[in-house]
Amino acid sequence: MACHLAGRFVRAMHPMSDSSRSAVIDGVKALACTAIVWHHLAFYGPMSDVVNAAAPGFIDWLVHYARMAVQVFLVIGGYLAAASLAPRGNARGQQPWTRIGARFDRLVIPYAAALVVVIAVNALVRPWLDDPAVSADPDLFQLVAHALLLHGVLGQESLSAGVWYVAIDFQLFALATLLLAMVHWLSLHARGRMGWRWHGPVTLAQLLTMALVALSLFGFNRDSAWDVWAVYFFGAYGMGMLAHWGVHAASPGRAAGWAGLIAAFTLLALLLDWRDRVLLAGATALFLIAALRTSAAARCLDWAPLRRLGRISYSVFLVHFGVCLLVNAAVATWWPQSLPAAAAGMVLAYGLSLLAGRVLYEAVERRTHTWRTSLRWQAGLVGAGLATALLS
Repeated sequence: MACHLAGRFVRAMHPMSDSSRSAVIDGVKALACTAIVWHHLAFYGPMSDVVNAAAPGFIDWLVHYARMAVQVFLVIGGYLAAASLAPRGNARGQQPWTRIGARFDRLVIPYAAALVVVIAVNALVRPWLDDPAVSADPDLFQLVAHALLLHGVLGQESLSAGVWYVAIDFQLFALATLLLAMVHWLSLHARGRMGWRWHGPVTLAQLLTMALVALSLFGFNRDSAWDVWAVYFFGAYGMGMLAHWGVHAASPGRAAGWAGLIAAFTLLALLLDWRDRVLLAGATALFLIAALRTSAAARCLDWAPLRRLGRISYSVFLVHFGVCLLVNAAVATWWPQSLPAAAAGMVLAYGLSLLAGRVLYEAVERRTHTWRTSLRWQAGLVGAGLATALLS
């Protein structure tokens, strides 16, 4: 039944052009980024408390549902990982550690720059904003853990909202890279030593990806004790990888088969243990297959502001919390009980977050990333954190 419904869902002839695919990916990232920023605006700071008194339904929705947009990022992350690591299902096993190192550098450099900003903003607003959103001065161990993307697994309090995702994104990419490198090595080894080749409707890389998706959805993702490890999130990430293979399938029938597999995974996982996040992840993966094999979605999402926001969404995600803290502090100091000021402040914080994200993107993220640059930013993060603590 899932395959039949998915087949009707994916009525398409051929995948669209790279430009149109980029429009869809950027548009979806932009919408997810906006949801995350507004979730944090609703969850943290006194402005949302004032607005909540007048519009509790709106704030409650942002608090409880907008946060799930992170599932969209997980699915897109998996989609892009498959494009890089196993296009059309054929695992690329060359230089896995170099790929993992490059991913670390790409994530850590703008992340470290944004955390320096957040640490400075915390120190600035701490004397005049008494709110749980304001963090205490970080210690050396906390700073080093963040610099190495180990803050989650080491149980360290996050220096900024949402930075747990950066560590998980890195873990997921590393896991997928090593899995596919192992598949590549096994294939070469078996072919060279025994003359054995894998034959089947899917590649060995695709089969093992499906197995790990099943382990995550039906096992690890049902136990929150695993939520600092990649296996907890691989269900969503892996469905993004399946979506990539569906988008690039040679025929509508094969595309429908991948869509049906995603639908089946989603339905079985929900029947076993209902999780809204799994529903959203499965729906996002199915949407990508349908949208990236037709032109209608590309036309809807091919809007210049959305495309620009999609490109800078990672930088906006990293830096927005510091901006929101600063605006919260200003509004709480000068207009603490004013509903118009609080509402305007939330809108202003969103706009300034986009501006700050653009600055971070242009100044840091889009530049060439090397391990030496990464080390400098990591050292800068630790040094800035310690200096702020000493000066406070």
